[in-house]
Amino acid sequence: MITIVDRRRAVPRTDAMLADTRLTAAGETLGRDLVKAAVRDAQQRIREGLAAPEEAVDVALTLLPGHAGGIRAVINATGVLVHTNLGRAPLSAAAIEAIRQASGYADVEFDLADGRRAERGRTALAALARAVPEAQDVHIVNNNAAALLLAATALARDKEIVISRGELVEIGDGFRLPELLTSSGARLREVGTTNRTKLADYAMACGPETGFILKIHPSNFRIEGFVSETPVRELATLGPPVVADVGSGLLNAEPYLPGEPDVAGALREGAALVTASADKLLGGPQAGLLLGWADLVERVRRHPMARAVRVDKLTLAAIEATLSGPEPPIRRALRVSPAELRDRACLLARRLPGRAEVVSTIARVGGGGAPGVELPSAGIAVAERLAVPLRNHDPAVVGRITDGRLVLDLRAVAPAQDDLLAAAVNHVSG
Repeated sequence: MITIVDRRRAVPRTDAMLADTRLTAAGETLGRDLVKAAVRDAQQRIREGLAAPEEAVDVALTLLPGHAGGIRAVINATGVLVHTNLGRAPLSAAAIEAIRQASGYADVEFDLADGRRAERGRTALAALARAVPEAQDVHIVNNNAAALLLAATALARDKEIVISRGELVEIGDGFRLPELLTSSGARLREVGTTNRTKLADYAMACGPETGFILKIHPSNFRIEGFVSETPVRELATLGPPVVADVGSGLLNAEPYLPGEPDVAGALREGAALVTASADKLLGGPQAGLLLGWADLVERVRRHPMARAVRVDKLTLAAIEATLSGPEPPIRRALRVSPAELRDRACLLARRLPGRAEVVSTIARVGGGGAPGVELPSAGIAVAERLAVPLRNHDPAVVGRITDGRLVLDLRAVAPAQDDLLAAAVNHVSG
């Protein structure tokens, strides 16, 4: 006699599995929905004969994600320091701790001494002002595009923004600067040509309808050959205020990037207002910085749009810690010597016998900063077939394919991640 067993009858009930203390504990950190999804996946495996009914909870536990969010940690071995697709600059330990401190109730807009309302983010603003004493006043918004949009709206609505044709750039994901600026209600007065714009071009365009002169650093491309541009110090002699966008977020000159403009330098040259990103070479969270003359910063701060682009308490906390705390990881990655990187690569290769070869590489700043600048670096080359499994590893590892091999550049990899990198390559190599 043949007995037919319906596998569905052997599958543990959902409520019974969720009552297991291990899954209940997981629900406290991951949420009930993610735990239920893992339970259902485990039940399906039992129906398909891939697991025994008594293993149901154990299987569900193995299917649980490591955390409730969908964003995964990545080891950036691409050789691009400010990689926009990988979240730009990594935060310092001090910034991460500051975010933790501010994650609950916090005195972001409250004076604990007198019990009254206070200026929002006053300590972060003070840290930014200390970092760039050339600025009379400072303000922080949620990204650099917002900083430019707010400046255009507050200072040039129904007026003209004078700008070189060579600086009408397209930024990330197809967003074009002219469209961003004209959405503020300002009109663009284009001057010069793509490759050459002189002081006289700006002078002829300036008049009663000029809101400001805009100087954009073409940070994600470079034009060479028969070219010329007008520096901020000359534009500042024309009368209208000069707004300079330095893009990369350097607050002060960086010896390793001598051609990259910085905020303090632009202010010293006469810029009335400077905008910059906080999540690039500054090494902080995503934010837009505005620094300059007190009257212009106040007009920007008091404009109604400022409320729509203001930053949250976590960003303010991270910016302050980045400015006041130890050197952020992006600075270490920029300044580390090629010899040190090669030493680390040799140690990694010895831990991966027959699987890795030490290679010299060229890294780049990325993120629209220092175009054309090459940073001598080092790393290891492994089999190209490891690219996909490494991206699917936990933590994920992202490198670049070069000459039929996967190159793992160490310049953006923190030394503390070397063990994780070696373990990942070993694991996926089989």
